[in-house]
Amino acid sequence: MNTNTPAESAETIATPAAPEQAKAPALSARALLKQLQQEFPAFRDCLPLAIGIDKQLLARMPGLDRKTMRAALGIHTGSMRYLRAMEKAKQRFDLDGTPGAEVTDTHRLHAKEQLQERFKKEAERKKAEREAAAAEEADRKRQEKLQALASKFSRN
Repeated sequence: MNTNTPAESAETIATPAAPEQAKAPALSARALLKQLQQEFPAFRDCLPLAIGIDKQLLARMPGLDRKTMRAALGIHTGSMRYLRAMEKAKQRFDLDGTPGAEVTDTHRLHAKEQLQERFKKEAERKKAEREAAAAEEADRKRQEKLQALASKFSRN
């Protein structure tokens, strides 16, 4: 017969006794990116990264969570600074900043397209904001005119 209450049973089930819990707390992707920028010249100087940089990172930092690492790499490689560097780059670099393979025209073109798409979206967003502000102002003026007419012709 089980003498645990249902809450105690759920608690013991929900708390696995795994040795993995002894690991250091997982970093957020942004915190990991900041750490990578402090440790590695390729990240700090926003150099075009070598293909397979994820494998280099895992070799140097074996306890690294793959999902967090991929998110951090996505933030880094999607940044405006990185895309601008890629757009003009001729070579890729490893973690230490040592030159490696060439950047292909395809990759440069992709970076250029990504930047153009960002600029286009930003311009559209600003235009929509301006239009919304203009519509709001026109509506406010219309309401003021209606109130002025209502007060002028109302019976007191």
